[in-house]
Order: sequence, then structure tokens, then C-alpha cells
Amino acid sequence: MEELDIKLDYHSATPIYQQIAEQLRQLIAMEQVKPGDRLPSIRQLSHILKINPNTVCRAYLKLEQEQILVSRRGGGTSVKPQDIVSDVKAGRQKKLLENMNDDIIKSLSQGYSPEDLEAAFYLSLERWREERQSEINKPVETAVAPEKGSVIRIVGSHDLALNILLDLLRQKVANLETEVIHAGSLGGLIALQEERADMAGTHLLDEETGEYNYPYVKRILPGRELAIVNLSYRIQGLMVKKGNPHKIKNLEDLKRPDVTFVNRQGGSGTRVLLDLQLKKEGISPLEIKGYETEFNTHLAVASHIARGDADVGLGIEAAAISCGLNFMPMFRERYDLVIPMSNYKSQRFAPMLEIINSGEFKKIVNGVGGYDTSQTGSTTFIP
Repeated sequence: MEELDIKLDYHSATPIYQQIAEQLRQLIAMEQVKPGDRLPSIRQLSHILKINPNTVCRAYLKLEQEQILVSRRGGGTSVKPQDIVSDVKAGRQKKLLENMNDDIIKSLSQGYSPEDLEAAFYLSLERWREERQSEINKPVETAVAPEKGSVIRIVGSHDLALNILLDLLRQKVANLETEVIHAGSLGGLIALQEERADMAGTHLLDEETGEYNYPYVKRILPGRELAIVNLSYRIQGLMVKKGNPHKIKNLEDLKRPDVTFVNRQGGSGTRVLLDLQLKKEGISPLEIKGYETEFNTHLAVASHIARGDADVGLGIEAAAISCGLNFMPMFRERYDLVIPMSNYKSQRFAPMLEIINSGEFKKIVNGVGGYDTSQTGSTTFIP
């Protein structure tokens, strides 16, 4: 296998063997190291990392005790294969539940509410999904079904509240299939126009009216009977590395030669918002280093900054929180779901609309940070 990407921080309070164990867990979780893969020997890895072999031995032993690694005499150390035998799977499930129960009890004892835990769980889960997708370089989507009508097809802007909605929906409705394509707000409305989507997620600010979504819907989908359901209001702002080492304060700082920006794709609501604000402040995109570097989701932008590949990007607060970034709020925007009336009135969409209006959904979304659900579920019908 390829050389393990392990970086040690000798100034950290975390012991070196624990740093190695934690980074190996992450590499396995991200599928960069796969079940059955053989790891470097203790002597090889200690030579690569320039540390004492006993330190590597302690890290390997810890992961063996957690049943992540397995060592065989003469066979070296490898990642434990994914055994399909039912009793092994049952044992793994039991261990997972025990781990989760321990964490839940600990968190509740510290004063966190069940809603706090749900919000943190979904936020962390979405970050892991995004990072796994970026590692394996696949299109960002949840599930795909080939036949129209057998799946709810959602095209539009990436949003964490939308992802939470779909997770809750899958829990509520058995055998539900969804297809999610992050094509940006404009791409979502065009997909509705071309009947390639059953619903679009959008947050497009109209320059002339200063209004969100409605002007674009009327221009792109004239004469269509539609329901525009508010999913949330959310905060957009500048996401920067923890501690804001470059002292970035506003959009004007994006012109500095020592600052590297990372952007959302053309047609996304965030990109439209950015370009309008740059125009308003007289800033040319050509003055911004990294303006042409594009990603399809807020989490991808935030992860790019967290890895040190860029210094700043425009995105939602929830993504910044998820990736441990500092956040400077700048804009409050409206995120809506645009649904053709035939779908809105159908039994297929009834459970989704019920969840949107539920107190559970609103509490979880509010707990994520950067969202306002005071208008969630409010609906406008067109024409």
C-alpha cells in the first residue's frame, strides 16, 4: 500500500502513540486504508516517522485492543477484514451501541440536551460524508435510482438543513430513495424547468429587487403552478482558519496577495451573492487569488480551508462550525424549496412536509448553528 500520511505534532499534549492511533482511525474511516490492507511493520513505520519503535508498538496494540487491527505471527499487522458472519456483525453492532451510549450519557451529564446531541451528530456526520466523497472523488449524491417516479430527485444548492431533513425522512419512511445533485440554486430551477427534478433548493438574491428566489422562479418557470416552502433563513459569512492568522476582516481583504480564496461554483446562490457584493464594493474577481478555485458544497469549501489549502471562503456558519473554523457573519439569506404543485399535493411528499413543520426538525437545525427556523414551513403558492 502507499505510504501512510501521518503527521506528528511534538508540541501537542497528546502522546505520540495516541496521535498515531487517531490518525490511523481517520485513514481507515476515510477508506484511504481499507479492510484487509497490511500496514508497515513497527520497525518500518518507526523509521519513516523517526521515532522509537516502542511508540509505534503502543499505537498498534491500542488499535488491536479496539479490534481495528489484527496481528499475526509472520504475517505482520493489517486492518481487520469486514467479516460478514452474522455473529461478528452482531458483535460489532453491539460495540457501536455501547460506544454511542457511553458518549450520550457523558454528554447528557454535562448538561447537553438530546437536541444538542442530535445537532452535533448530524453536523459531524455530514462533514465525514463530505470528506469521504472528496477523497474518493465521486459526485455528491445520496442515492440514485434509475426510474423516474421511484425516487425523489432533488437538485439545487447544498444545505446542511436539507441533509438533516432527508436523514429524518429516511428514518420515517421505509425503502425511501432519494437522489441529491448539488448543481447550485440556478441549476436546481433549470432542472425543474427541464423536468429533471422533483424539487429544487435555492437561495438566489435578485439584484434589481433585493428579493430572494421569487424573481428567479417567475423568470425561469413562468406559468408553472408551484409551492415555495421556506426551509430556513441562514447566515453567510467569511470562513477562515482558527485564530484568523491572516487577520481577514472583510471582502476588501480578499484582494491581498498573501490571502488565498476558495469559491463556490458558478450558478450557486453563494456565488451569485458574492459576485453581487463584489460588484457593489468595486472589487474585480481578477484581483482575488483563488477566485477560480470552485467547489460544489459549503463543507467542501470549509474542508479546503481547514486542510490549509486556502485561507478564506464564503459559506454558511454551520459548515465553519463543523470544520473548526472561525466565522465572520455578513449576510442573512432565505433558503427555499421549490416544489411543483403536483408533487406538493402528493402522498409521496406528505411525510417530508410533515417533518419540515415539526418541532423536532426545527430544534435540530437551530442547534447546528447559523440557522433561523422562525419561518420554516411557511409556504407561498405561484401563480
